[in-house]
Amino acid sequence: MKDKKSGIVPKIRFPQFRSSEGWSKTALKQLSDRITEKVGEEKLTTLSISAGIGFLSQSEKFSRDISGNQYRNYIRLEKGDFSYNKGNSKRFPQGCIYELREYEKAAVPNAFVSFRFHPDVVSGFYKGYFERNFHGKQLEKYITSGARSNGLLNINAEDFFRVILPTPKEREEQQKIAACVESLEELIRAENKKLEALREHKAGLMQKLFPAEEKAFPELRFGAFSGQSIAFKNGNELFEPISNKDHKCDLPVLAISQKYGAIPREKVEHNVFVSDKSLESYKVVEIGDFIISLRSFQGGIEYSYHRGICSPAYIVLRKKTDLVDQYFRYYFKTPKFIRDLNKNLEGIRDGKMVSYSQFSELLLPAPEQKEQERIADCLQSIDQLLASQTAKIESLQNHKKGLLQQLFPSVEEVLK
Repeated sequence: MKDKKSGIVPKIRFPQFRSSEGWSKTALKQLSDRITEKVGEEKLTTLSISAGIGFLSQSEKFSRDISGNQYRNYIRLEKGDFSYNKGNSKRFPQGCIYELREYEKAAVPNAFVSFRFHPDVVSGFYKGYFERNFHGKQLEKYITSGARSNGLLNINAEDFFRVILPTPKEREEQQKIAACVESLEELIRAENKKLEALREHKAGLMQKLFPAEEKAFPELRFGAFSGQSIAFKNGNELFEPISNKDHKCDLPVLAISQKYGAIPREKVEHNVFVSDKSLESYKVVEIGDFIISLRSFQGGIEYSYHRGICSPAYIVLRKKTDLVDQYFRYYFKTPKFIRDLNKNLEGIRDGKMVSYSQFSELLLPAPEQKEQERIADCLQSIDQLLASQTAKIESLQNHKKGLLQQLFPSVEEVLK
């Protein structure tokens, strides 16, 4: 098929276009016009761009509007317009491009290169290129230096508009591809909403299954335990600090993070060297131990599913009596418990840390073991749903990635 056609032909085409001409190598400057209209005195929401997400209000991204005196010089966008943020990121090393969808009108920094596609082409078609960083691979040759002091890459607008975006001659083919990709994106957005609803449901359950501030009972309770009292015990009655350094440096080094808990360092970090001499002072962590990290005041206490060693800067806690690990794993992540941790913090250098003495003063709800198990089982069932939903979204995203690779030509064909 490629030999019989002039131009570029993607790996797959919809049946009605398989006999059509190949796609032409068209520069962005032939497809769009740069937007230079300033907002002036018009009051519009100020936006920024976050790689992997798209447009966000500045108040959401930076917790405030950062436009200041430059607002008048911001560029006025309308729904359907595009902006190129020259800031580099892991996913888009040469900058990212997004379409404005969330607002009818908005203001964006004039450091962005903003543009509007001509009405005779389907603007949504080109999003498939931008998501694959098709533009970035072509812009590499124009980057003459690293990021400037403002974090932006040294790419000028003239070079940006030289980017080639292979385009089908027939508008109907552009529309068919755009509709196909958009339907898949709609499905992914719907599944993400389900995931967010599950997260909110879990957060609500965690607030109601454990006693609230100065309450003797939780708001929700399983019927079998209704009316039974709940014991509150100090942290040091339930957990003790462990400082076992009896190892031969042959155990995996654990990284302690709010995102992953206690996990072998090589799974989350790379090129981290620790000398054998330093490892001698590391503490042994057993499966089922809890760790007070330097950031516990932000995200609670971490749980370990791994046997290994951790830095002596961390406090390793081990249960002193029969407790349900998973019950306390969830409780140590509740907003109430984190607030309790923050009441009396010890200062270290430029940060904070939670000491064992402070942890010991905290009153922890310790219902009978069977109730702990029921609460843990309930929350674990939600976690299983969350894991399943996350896997479903990842599968759809992988499907979309593969589809884009086949519906659109490769950048190598453009650079030949």
